[in-house]
Amino acid sequence: MTVSLIAFAIVIGLVLLRVPIGIAMGGVGAIGFVYLRDGRWSAGLGPAADSILDVTQNDALSVIPLFILMGMLIAQSGMAHDLYRAAYAAVGRLPGGLAMSTILACGGFSAVSGSSLATAATMSQVALPSMRKYGYHDTLSTASVAAGGTLGILIPPSIILIIYGFLTGQSIGKLFLAGILPGLLGIVLYLFAVAFVVWRNPKAGPAGDAMDAAEARKSIIRVIPILILFVIIIGGIYGQIFTADEAAGVGAFGAILISIAIGRFSWSGLVSALAQTVKTSVGLFVLLIGADIFNRLITRAGLPDDLLALVQGNGFEPFTVLAIMMVIYLILGAVFESLSMITLTVPVFAPLIASLGFFEGDVTGETALIWFGIIVVVVTEISLITPPIGLNVFVLRSVVPDVSTGTIFRGVTPFWLADIVRLIILIALPAFALLLPMGVLGFGGS
Repeated sequence: MTVSLIAFAIVIGLVLLRVPIGIAMGGVGAIGFVYLRDGRWSAGLGPAADSILDVTQNDALSVIPLFILMGMLIAQSGMAHDLYRAAYAAVGRLPGGLAMSTILACGGFSAVSGSSLATAATMSQVALPSMRKYGYHDTLSTASVAAGGTLGILIPPSIILIIYGFLTGQSIGKLFLAGILPGLLGIVLYLFAVAFVVWRNPKAGPAGDAMDAAEARKSIIRVIPILILFVIIIGGIYGQIFTADEAAGVGAFGAILISIAIGRFSWSGLVSALAQTVKTSVGLFVLLIGADIFNRLITRAGLPDDLLALVQGNGFEPFTVLAIMMVIYLILGAVFESLSMITLTVPVFAPLIASLGFFEGDVTGETALIWFGIIVVVVTEISLITPPIGLNVFVLRSVVPDVSTGTIFRGVTPFWLADIVRLIILIALPAFALLLPMGVLGFGGS
């Protein structure tokens, strides 16, 4: 445990010095193995080489570049505007309707982008001009984009869930299915948060103009291809027609077909999407390699086993342990970005969760790990809008430099509280996340 704790301290220090988390974890992990093997570099660097081979040769990880490519193609086709117009047609005329439209559009866009930062950056350019035109307070307009963007890491396809699945060895398909209902719950709670803000101060979010019926129909028709693509991906996984990596290929190809069908395909756009996909994917694979090396180190040093013995020896109840973990995540979320939190903590916490017996008959711990994965992502969502880091807040700050960071953080408070409510619901009612992936309806995720 001493070796593991020292390794964690060094990684955290390097991250605070702005060393990329993948490099920090990989470097510390490799040097840690050299130490454990009496300073023999050849023997110590062997596990690092094994991690590089295991990650790069893992066929299941092909979902990462394919889903990223799908999101890039959807973003380049301008469908974010279509999603916003369709949402506006439904709720734009209500008090706070433009903020609600932003939340709904963020939910739709996140379903095809899988990235919170991409969702926040894209929707800020689409929604903020409209809300400013109608005189929305900066607190509500920016907060609705920042909070809505967090939906991108839970509603499938989610890159964070893919990384969690890799770190824990869980089915990506089941994790995707587990994220659907909690993701929809997040949208509903965010809509209530907007309604609450406008109820307290009607001037914060005036109603928009009503859209005529013909334009409303046209706006809704434009988003049907995206909805069909989402249904094909998730329905195919749920019905076991194809696996998650096959679904990623279907999604990327479907995004190209949609772009062609709506007349927005261009070769330059495809090249740009491919270039951005390569850049993003390389960064994620470096992160995964570093995480795998570090995971091997702490496992070899015995930290997961030591923690389990400590918990069992002191008679801690499973939900007490989970509560402590949630507090740790909320504290880390104030200073670390989401990927750093997950890659650092999940390899340590996941074996503990799998061994504590949260669910009767869950011998392998699969059910507990699927459930825990959704809880971790929700906590990570909270960290994206938690001061002082709050990456989504800083994305918004770069788009609207005339709005202070403090203003945005004040605005996200109702949404932050809505996420706390969702977290409590998921912990108290695990079936909310497990209904689809565990085959309660007679099916099962692949």
